[in-house]
Amino acid sequence: MTARFHCAVALVADSALVLPPGAARHVQVLRMQPGDALTLFDGHGGEYAATVERMGRSEVAVQVGAHTADEREAPRAVHLAVGMPANERMDWLVEKATELGVASIQPLMTAHGVLRLNGERADKKRAHWEAIAVASCEQCGRNRVPQIHPVRSLAGWLEAPPGDGERFVLSLAPGTRRATDVAAGWQGAPVDARVLSGPEGGLSLAEEQAAIAQGFAPLTLGPRVLRAETAALAALVWLAGG
Repeated sequence: MTARFHCAVALVADSALVLPPGAARHVQVLRMQPGDALTLFDGHGGEYAATVERMGRSEVAVQVGAHTADEREAPRAVHLAVGMPANERMDWLVEKATELGVASIQPLMTAHGVLRLNGERADKKRAHWEAIAVASCEQCGRNRVPQIHPVRSLAGWLEAPPGDGERFVLSLAPGTRRATDVAAGWQGAPVDARVLSGPEGGLSLAEEQAAIAQGFAPLTLGPRVLRAETAALAALVWLAGG
């Protein structure tokens, strides 16, 4: 399998390019040599065949070849808004959600969440998660990197939750509609969906009610209580449609 690298610059077919530092480091780590083939993508759609032309001490020059309009996105765009789980679980969530086709991820601070991020620390975490999403795209074959939004409080985000489409909040309340039934009702339609999911311990009752007041319909994943990161991914799988 040809090595794939994300380029943080706009790519142009049939042109020479000095790779940006991140992609260049990856090529060097793999000990690629002049003449080796690779695949590049810039996140704007499709991918480009390329060939290593020159390996310098800290610089890698390539010849960009033809563009192929391959897309490997999920049938429906699902945007996750997640109460951030602690420790390494948010990293794992970002990685796996990217593999499964998430359109974007909104990290949220919630009442029951233990992770509190502000200022420079929040910016560094976001950059870290963006790098995880890029690496996941390189591995799984996606050519569009999901957007990782800046960390926000749930209360602030609910004042004006962005975007159109269906809105759902994961809930354990009795009588809540099942995700499987919702997805089956769409019958393959290209629906956009936004899913709000809580951290360890879930959303507080007040937070769930605030979300419902903003048009988020309660949604259940079944009778079992899932971990925070598992719940968000399960909803993504059911609603994105493959």
